Amino acid sequence: MRDFHVHSNYSDGDFLRSMVRAAESAGLEGVGFADHCNVASRDRHESMRSVYGFNLDLTHERRRQGIERLREDFEIEIYDAVEMDYDRRDEDAIDAFLSEAGFDYAAGSVHDVDGYNVQVASHFAPMSEAERDAVVDQYFDKLVALVESELFDIAAHLDLLERTEPLRGRATEDHYRRVARALADSRTVPEINAGRALTDAEVVHPSETFLAVLREHDVSVTVGTDSHQPSEIGERADFLAEFVDDFGLEPVVPEALERSI
Repeated sequence: MRDFHVHSNYSDGDFLRSMVRAAESAGLEGVGFADHCNVASRDRHESMRSVYGFNLDLTHERRRQGIERLREDFEIEIYDAVEMDYDRRDEDAIDAFLSEAGFDYAAGSVHDVDGYNVQVASHFAPMSEAERDAVVDQYFDKLVALVESELFDIAAHLDLLERTEPLRGRATEDHYRRVARALADSRTVPEINAGRALTDAEVVHPSETFLAVLREHDVSVTVGTDSHQPSEIGERADFLAEFVDDFGLEPVVPEALERSI
C-alpha cells in the first residue's frame, strides 16, 4: 500500500517528518508529498500565493533537501511530488516548471472555475440552477483539458465539486464519459481520493457512478489519502485498502515513478 497524495508544511499540511512518521506507523510502503503549487502570473493567483504561501515553485529544492534527509532516517519510501493547479492558459509555464523541477511524479487538479474555488459553497449558493449547471460543465471542460495536456501522471480528486452542496449531484454520466475517454487515451491516471470519505459528507472521489464509467473504459487508478495532518493518514489508508478490495481494484504506480522503481 502506497499513498501518493499527502501534503506538508510546504503547502497546507503538517511537518514533513510528522507525516512520514505517521505513514510508516500506518504500515505504508511509500508516501508521496504532493504539495499544492500554482505558477499562474495573474493578479488573483499572485495574491493567493502571497496570502496562503503555496509557493512550491520557489521552495521545492529546499523541500527536496528535507525529503532526502528523511530518506536516510526512515525505511519507508518517500516520493518528491507536486499537485499543480491546472488552467489551459498556464500550460507552457507548468510544462517549463515541471521539466526543470524534476519531481518523481506530478498530479494535476482543477480547483476553480472562472476564479471561484469549487469547494466554497457561498460562491454558488446565490446562483440559479442553470448557472450552477454551467459551472459543472466548465469544470469538466477543464478536467478533460487537464488530461489531454499530458502534463501530469495523476489527475487528483476528479469530481472535487461533489464536496460542495450547491454543486453536488449535478454531474452526469455524459460528463464522466468525456473524462473517461480522455483518460483511456492518456498516460494520466485518476486517483481514488479519501480526503472527504470519513467526514459527514462521506464523499469518495470518484463517485461510485464515475468509478463504474472509468472501469467500463478500462481506466487504471492510483490511490491518495489527501492527508494534511498525521492523524488522518492511518484511518484514510485503511479506508482505501478496504475500498479497493471491495471494488476489486489493483491500484497502479504513477508512470513516471514506475520507471524509477
